Amino acid sequence: MLEGKAFVRKEDLDIDNLQKILNEKFKLSEFRLGQKEIIESVLRGKDVLALMPTGGGKSLCYQLPAMMAPGLTIVVSPLIALMNDQVTNLNHQGIPAGCIHSGMSFQERKSVFKAMTEKGSYILYLSPERIQKSGFAPWLTKQKVNLFAIDEAHCISHWGHDFRTEYSEIKLLREIHPNVPMMALTATATPLVKNDIIRQLNLKDPDQHVYGFYRPNLYYQVEFCEDEMDKENLVLAALSKAPTGRVIIYCGTRKSTEEWADLLALSGEKVAFYHAGLASQDRVKLEAAYQSGEVRVLTATNAFGMGIDHPDVRLVVHTQMPGNIESYYQEVGRAGRDGLPSTCLLTYSKKDKGLQSFFINSSDASPKIKAQRWSALNAMIQYAEGSECRHGDILTYFKDKNRISRCGHCDSCAPKTSHRVLVPNRPKIIKKSKKKDVLLKSDIPAHDLWKVEVIREWRKEFAKKNDIPAFMVFSDKSLRDLILKAPSNEEELEKVYGFGKKKIDLIGKALLKKLNF
Repeated sequence: MLEGKAFVRKEDLDIDNLQKILNEKFKLSEFRLGQKEIIESVLRGKDVLALMPTGGGKSLCYQLPAMMAPGLTIVVSPLIALMNDQVTNLNHQGIPAGCIHSGMSFQERKSVFKAMTEKGSYILYLSPERIQKSGFAPWLTKQKVNLFAIDEAHCISHWGHDFRTEYSEIKLLREIHPNVPMMALTATATPLVKNDIIRQLNLKDPDQHVYGFYRPNLYYQVEFCEDEMDKENLVLAALSKAPTGRVIIYCGTRKSTEEWADLLALSGEKVAFYHAGLASQDRVKLEAAYQSGEVRVLTATNAFGMGIDHPDVRLVVHTQMPGNIESYYQEVGRAGRDGLPSTCLLTYSKKDKGLQSFFINSSDASPKIKAQRWSALNAMIQYAEGSECRHGDILTYFKDKNRISRCGHCDSCAPKTSHRVLVPNRPKIIKKSKKKDVLLKSDIPAHDLWKVEVIREWRKEFAKKNDIPAFMVFSDKSLRDLILKAPSNEEELEKVYGFGKKKIDLIGKALLKKLNF
């Protein structure tokens, strides 16, 4: 392959050959959703931005093309453990691959460079920090590179949920080899983050692929809790319904991981806690214990997750609301990777917003970035406070190519399903409409119930017309307050929960007209 040209001409693209490599090299019988389309874009020499969920098979999208022509495929990955795992797996399958990182000895690095010169095609994994080394650019200039793959590409964006400053030097790859196709991969990126990735990496008219955010084996459940006792009861109930398989319980602070671990240990669970404050050797030991089954339940901050791939996580719990939907989706995506039914339970309370507000206010980010984080937090709050369909709204939020209106396996669509964690001793909400599955507070007068259906339908149509999730128009909590307060003008609408001036300017007149006809 000549640098900057397609691996194959469009008219010569042999789909049967792709299938043969998939079967023989990777020992897989079929492509997952979106993989073949992404690979075809790469083989035609196109830049690519690919969004696939955690566990969706992103790595194959650059590993298979690497086998199609002699030369280097360079993969930038943020985690040493993930690089080591992928190299081990590839080598086990007879696929030439290696990595260079700070944890290797001189002899280990030397053997990787030797292998690169001996093999026809080679997959080289690098950390973003490695690109900043003084000798890297002169070395890269002399190499025949077929493809650059940037994993966890959202890390390059200030608007992403996991921004990392060391990713800023990745643009050097494009400067040295401007015509080499570049693939950016991530599990979570809003349209704002996608556009920022394209700009930061200087992707040239990239083919954009958004696939697979629908996880039909996962049951999404969100519960508001009055206090910590409420949360504890819910988590214990959830554990009792998941007696086998692994469990991840995400907590907002290091201290709370330890407190939750102490609590759950009293119930007889094999539990440990994990956070960034632990020594690296302790974290490695914990990961090994979790892998072996010595530990079944892990209470953790978001320091645990990226690159983690256990098939049998039956339950993921958030004991505190994350700061944005991207983090939430990536973390619940660690459940049920074997395709079996699994539960994703989010518990939240009023003070959760205070914790996330503290994180935003105490950061050194610019006012512009802080404003975006506030917006992301508000979207997370609205999602928690009510959704037409948890899965359907997630698909719309991430602009997945495949959409659904009702999933049948979330707390909005199927509140009585067997996978739902029963709320203990809390009759705070009751079901008023079997047709629409509307969850309402018991204080809505019977003669106003028709308004709920009318406004919900209006919200659904407005969301569809603007291609946004219904909860981003306004949440179910706002809907209930709207019916109870029955505003007749924009001044009264300002007193409804969740209605600020910007939202009123956007939808106030149309909404009031519908509410008061």
